[in-house]
Amino acid sequence: MSHTLLISGSARLPNSMVLNDLNQSVTVTLEVDKLYGVIVWADCTLDTTHAQNYLGRLIKGLSMRDGLNAINKEIENHYYGKTQSVLLAAVLDAYKQYKTPHVIK
Repeated sequence: MSHTLLISGSARLPNSMVLNDLNQSVTVTLEVDKLYGVIVWADCTLDTTHAQNYLGRLIKGLSMRDGLNAINKEIENHYYGKTQSVLLAAVLDAYKQYKTPHVIK
């Protein structure tokens, strides 16, 4: 496991949208290859296992080193849920964590 990093990002849900009483935000976790920045697995705290697994399959294999354009396009072109913008914001937060100097050396 020393060849990967686990990065997470979160985004708050709008006040008008609540997944359940416990979740006021969506968290995305990304397991990323240290050398190439490739996402080897992704997960999130969306309400259904199907949505969680779909996100993982959707962005697996994309590289964080290439920036967010490809990742965002995949989500925008394939995930049509009310939480799309929240997922994009959570991925952006994770990307900011990935780009911090203590992560990228």
